[in-house]
Amino acid sequence: MSDILHDWAQRIKSATSSKTPLRFRGGGTKDFYSQSLVGDVFDTRAYSGILSYEPSELVVTVCAGTPLKELETALAEKGQCLAFEPPHFGEGATVGGMVAAGLSGPSRANVGNVRDFVLGAKMINGKGELLTFGGQVMKNVAGYDISRLLAGSMGQLGLITELSLKVLPIAPGESTLQCAGLSQAQALTCLHQWGGQPLPLNASAWVYDYTTAPAQNYLFLRLRGAVAAVEAGVQRISKEVQALGATVVQMDNKQAAQDWRAGNEHQLPFFTQAPSEEDCLWRFSVPQTTPELKLPYAQYIEWHGGQRWLWAPSSQATNLREVASKVGGHVTLFKTSAVHSDEDKRVGVFTPLNSVHARIQNQLKQQFDPAGIFNSHRTALK
Repeated sequence: MSDILHDWAQRIKSATSSKTPLRFRGGGTKDFYSQSLVGDVFDTRAYSGILSYEPSELVVTVCAGTPLKELETALAEKGQCLAFEPPHFGEGATVGGMVAAGLSGPSRANVGNVRDFVLGAKMINGKGELLTFGGQVMKNVAGYDISRLLAGSMGQLGLITELSLKVLPIAPGESTLQCAGLSQAQALTCLHQWGGQPLPLNASAWVYDYTTAPAQNYLFLRLRGAVAAVEAGVQRISKEVQALGATVVQMDNKQAAQDWRAGNEHQLPFFTQAPSEEDCLWRFSVPQTTPELKLPYAQYIEWHGGQRWLWAPSSQATNLREVASKVGGHVTLFKTSAVHSDEDKRVGVFTPLNSVHARIQNQLKQQFDPAGIFNSHRTALK
């Protein structure tokens, strides 16, 4: 164990003994994503760096405090990437924070989420023990796959110290289509049909752009894969969209890449210009085949229909959660309004768990953090 990890283990032991709450924090770029922030800040950035990287094996092992941007740059130099495109939400995002938050980008519906790319992990539990789970290959786990359980855990099970991640080559072919004039219902129908066909459809985004005059419906489609497959897919999709009366433009790849990144980082006008200063940003997670949700709010739809964003006041929390529940999904209050931040969170940031799931998650936390001091109150875990 390195000196840093030894010191961290001793600090955790001491905090557990005194029941002093700790708040694990990397760059802090996702501090907004929580019910509340409680505890002494435990900065993880001192343990940083790429420990091993085997491009031919498509695996990298990295310290959790490593800047996410640093890792992505190193991978890009070898023609590889984190295929799930994790959002940063700021310059200081770290690899540990990426896994703890469990958020994925535009290609999630096609390639999988953060959890699917975690091969192994090391962490310090509430007893100050350094634990190792998984490894550097896919099929190496007997019993519970704890390393992947850490994805989306919000730091409530322990302090993540190291991660082994699967990486993928950057696709040789890529093209983005801008389709104007498709209604939400038409776009979803097309996406559902294309989803069952051999098309290299990597990402999609439908938006009703109310920030322009006149307002317009847009469906953006990104195709990735072999060059020939992408070219054939572009021709086929373009014909089908035009047959519906919409217009199709093949975007410049450089501009398209900037736009996809802006959407992932919530820098597009839809995300930066709330309709009202009292509106909150809500995130719907629903089955991809879910039809149009009859809600009186503008939406931004990703993941071929699986992730839907909308602005609405916190007073609509109960209604929004009922709508999501009826289609087999859930909804999260992702960002509060500009004027009622604390009041907005009283409705609950995350959809409450049912009794069975709550019991399982609380028992897991009890095993890893018996004193209940790790990132307490960030979610519903106690």
